[in-house]
Amino acid sequence: MSSNKKYWKSVEELNENSSIVETLKNNEFVEAIPTDEFLGDAASLSSSSTTRRDFLKYVGFSTAAATLAACEGPVHKSIPYVVQPEQIIPGIADFYATTMFDGFDFANLLVKTREGRPIKIDNNKIEGAKFAANARVHASVLSLYDSMRLKSPMINQKNANWTEVDAKIKSSLADAKAKGGQVVLLTNTLASPSTEKLIADFLAKNPNSKHVIYDAVSESAALDAFETVYGQRALVDYDFSKANTIVSIGADFLGDWQGGSFDSGYAKGRIPQAGKMSKHIQFEANMTLSGAAADKRVAMSVANQKQALVKIYNVITGSSIASSLGKEFDTEVTKAAKQLQDAGSKGVLVSGIQDKNAQLLVIAINQVLASEAFSTTGARQIRKGSNEKVAQLIADLNAGTVHTLIMSGVNPVYTLANSEAFISGLKKTKLSVAFSLKEDETASITTIAAAVPHYLESWNDHSLTAGTYSLTQPTIRPLFNTKQFQDVLLSLNGAGGTFYDYLKVNSGAFVAGTSWNKVVHDGIFVGAASTVSGGTADYASAANALSQAKPVAGFELVLYTKTGLGDGQQANNPWLQEFPDPITRVSWDNYLTVSKADAEELKLGNEIVANGGLNGSYATVKVGKTELKVPVIIQPGQAKGTVGLSLGYGRKAALKEEMQVGVNAYVLYNNFDNVQAAQLVKADGEHEFASVQSQKTLMGRGDIVKETTLAVYKEASAKGDIKAFNAPPMVSLDHKEVEATKVDLWESFDRSVGHHFNLSIDLNACTGCGACVIACHAENNVPVVGKDEVRRSRDMHWLRIDRYYSSEDTFAGDNKKKEEFDGLTGDKGSLSGFGEMEDPSDNPQVVFQPVMCQHCNHAPCETVCPVAATSHGRQGQNQMAYNRCVGTRYCANNCPYKVRRFNWFLYNNNDEFNFHMNDDLGRMVINPDVNVRSRGVMEKCSLCIQMTQKTILTAKREGREVKADEFETACSAACSSGAMIFGDVNNTEDAVTKLAASDRSYHLLEHVGTKPNVVYQVKVRNV
Repeated sequence: MSSNKKYWKSVEELNENSSIVETLKNNEFVEAIPTDEFLGDAASLSSSSTTRRDFLKYVGFSTAAATLAACEGPVHKSIPYVVQPEQIIPGIADFYATTMFDGFDFANLLVKTREGRPIKIDNNKIEGAKFAANARVHASVLSLYDSMRLKSPMINQKNANWTEVDAKIKSSLADAKAKGGQVVLLTNTLASPSTEKLIADFLAKNPNSKHVIYDAVSESAALDAFETVYGQRALVDYDFSKANTIVSIGADFLGDWQGGSFDSGYAKGRIPQAGKMSKHIQFEANMTLSGAAADKRVAMSVANQKQALVKIYNVITGSSIASSLGKEFDTEVTKAAKQLQDAGSKGVLVSGIQDKNAQLLVIAINQVLASEAFSTTGARQIRKGSNEKVAQLIADLNAGTVHTLIMSGVNPVYTLANSEAFISGLKKTKLSVAFSLKEDETASITTIAAAVPHYLESWNDHSLTAGTYSLTQPTIRPLFNTKQFQDVLLSLNGAGGTFYDYLKVNSGAFVAGTSWNKVVHDGIFVGAASTVSGGTADYASAANALSQAKPVAGFELVLYTKTGLGDGQQANNPWLQEFPDPITRVSWDNYLTVSKADAEELKLGNEIVANGGLNGSYATVKVGKTELKVPVIIQPGQAKGTVGLSLGYGRKAALKEEMQVGVNAYVLYNNFDNVQAAQLVKADGEHEFASVQSQKTLMGRGDIVKETTLAVYKEASAKGDIKAFNAPPMVSLDHKEVEATKVDLWESFDRSVGHHFNLSIDLNACTGCGACVIACHAENNVPVVGKDEVRRSRDMHWLRIDRYYSSEDTFAGDNKKKEEFDGLTGDKGSLSGFGEMEDPSDNPQVVFQPVMCQHCNHAPCETVCPVAATSHGRQGQNQMAYNRCVGTRYCANNCPYKVRRFNWFLYNNNDEFNFHMNDDLGRMVINPDVNVRSRGVMEKCSLCIQMTQKTILTAKREGREVKADEFETACSAACSSGAMIFGDVNNTEDAVTKLAASDRSYHLLEHVGTKPNVVYQVKVRNV
């Protein structure tokens, strides 16, 4: 029962007319605070060099608090709902199942919204939803709030309305029909049954029209081969979990090869179970994510890769096609072919060579193996472009036969190597229309720039693989005056209603046996598996043709897409620009990757300068008549005679100035071939890179990354000798060697009551994809600081993925070299030896290791904080009270893991940091459950305490215990490979409990005695 009793301090307060009472009520401090006595006047204060630390020491916290309390805080006005929507409860998140597909990336998603704002992307884990979000898909929620988006339709670069747009297009179509002019719909791959039906209706209504599909990054060779053998234009949906032996020739299947999303199946076979794991052999030119994960990697040019493919074809099929493979590669290729042959149906071969003959041999080899991982059931529909038809369109444009060109989801002016020919042809059309999110390079020169909504504002359907049907549903009302391409098509077809109505009716053909509402709720419907009937082709002729391939003159330029930017659609996304490349650890740039041998020959170099930044030479790359001046990164593992350059950079149109970085490599992408003959010479100048990790090797520090071979692991596990592959660190106690984990300077608390959180990270499953990094950005309002600040080592990522190389051929070689050090100087001296170990080998082994706050139970940061801003929670989390932090940075200095980030500046609403937190639209992505930190405080991973507490409160509200594996963090939820598993070690049913107790588990820098709550699993290589 509440009380209405009135409390008072003095009799005077009972007098309602007393003036003194009102005065006292309005003054927190009765007497004026004598600030002048200890601060002096304003002039002397402004010229003072007194530090904040000294200020607090002199005046004491109480006086400082009184001073700060007198400051007036900002006023934030909020407008309440007039009529509150039933589905929105303030403070409670809503989740919507949807599907993302932009012609390059795709995923089955759950979108988290707060008060009607989408703020985070999660993976849809319902059965049948097999495609998880990569880093770019996680970042796509921020692209929704891009202030550079096209906000309304434009005609001749002037704002227009949709009625005018509709009328102008219809008039042009009628004129084209009357004059016999050609109408062309140029789109990206749609993978949408309803949109494809709409286009078919449009083509029927306009017999003078045709549909051309254009993929900026082409997979036309693989599509052509598949179509030749199986009669339809699709791609194989490989299941690497069914393969014991994987041979890849130039296919970065853990990256963007054929759409990616293969890492989940791959990781299942890479975690040793009962002494078994898959074997992965990689032949490639550039160092890729797949090459980094391989058990055996062979660096070779694409010309040699073609010969290697012919050699493997000979071994598998018993053919005898002549192959001109060099002797230095013959042994390794033959060995890989025989291992593949021995694996039989448990083997699989994949290739990224953009040559139809090469792709035909891939099909032939897998057919002979009867590979279980190569299945034509449920083929991928995510690429359908045709190089031949795009080339014909450009010819038609320049011939003047195209009357009306309507484009959707493409930006050919930016992505075509021969964009000048496209632009000249575009000028010959009577009407050109670009349906686009932005006024990009193409939309800015077309007659009509039609503003389309973001996929989070749209309805759509997708058949990503044959036999599946997934829906895209809006999670927010359109922010701008936009209209879907499909709605315009409906109008052009003379049909009534909206695309939503059309979609709902059309879906009935794909979701028989279930309701529309259920498909909307689940996001996906899995129907009967669609199998392509077996086929064949003239494989012998393909092998003969491929064997005639000759090396290019000069250098082999291998074009690829980076993990961060992909094909460049989201180039204005600061999360992705600041995302460090997993291999080079460089952000805010693309660059030429060159082998050490070639760099020395051309006198190209990289140098770490005094401020810790990385500098590099420039080189001029010439392909045909086109030249580009590009900065150089010397890349361990780059095949000699080859150089790599990523697509997706160098954009200018509709981008903030800060995001206009790098060079446009599409201008070198001649004939959609990712391998070009190039000339390379050193250019003047030196480039400043933003690199977050200058160390390149493990340098013998085996307690950071522990690894072993499968043979050692099996033998030791059978004998129960865990120390053979996971030796505990030893320390001296009373002159006796004891395990470091059994010695403690601190009293331990009882952690068996309540929840106690652990995070397990399996180095075998981590592919370095970085999805966890972007998910952490979104969940925890991590600021973007820009290239200059990253270069000063002031990046704010709460989670980093360290990349280590070996200096010998293997990490085992590193350890052997370290153990043989004898003294300080000489051939085996540690001084010169460690210096040599800093230099990675020509073809190093690679390890990715995610590192965040380790949440130590005996945390060294907690003992040095003078204001108790950092403390330990009962649930194992190392907590930060931002309003207590005074920025001494003692904790960062005392942290052995270097995971704390000092907030040097105010990153939000600051013109110096013109990123998403600097405008009202961009700030809509901010998670209200996590505060936005002001300058001068330390911040770091919290193991997403807001998420763990939400899980506890949900279970409490529902009157139940927290379920096994119900706890998640942003990084563990984003990890599609299963490398990160989070949970409660006090729950015996949680997966993390078993992982924490596994034979492979160890802690980072275990000998320090910090007792972290993040546990790593020893990396095992199948060599």
